[in-house]
Amino acid sequence: MRPVGFDGADGVSKDSVEVAHSFFHQKWNIYKSSTMEWQKDDIEQAIASYAATMPAALYGMLSCGREGFLQTHATFADDLQYATQALEKLL
Repeated sequence: MRPVGFDGADGVSKDSVEVAHSFFHQKWNIYKSSTMEWQKDDIEQAIASYAATMPAALYGMLSCGREGFLQTHATFADDLQYATQALEKLL
């Protein structure tokens, strides 16, 4: 299932999808198997920082309007997993 609103012409470049997917995929693979809270915190901070500067159209597509997407500790794991899977489908 593609994120709501994606039609390939939403001002989202293939390059931005590829870069985001590569970064998110790498971080998700580490995050999901990590047992070190400091490592998970570092990943959350890195992803949140990237999300704050990524193309707004891409962030909007992924977040589907959810406030705090990739920024909130309580939902971070689910958000990152969703974003990684959604980006993979856009490749």
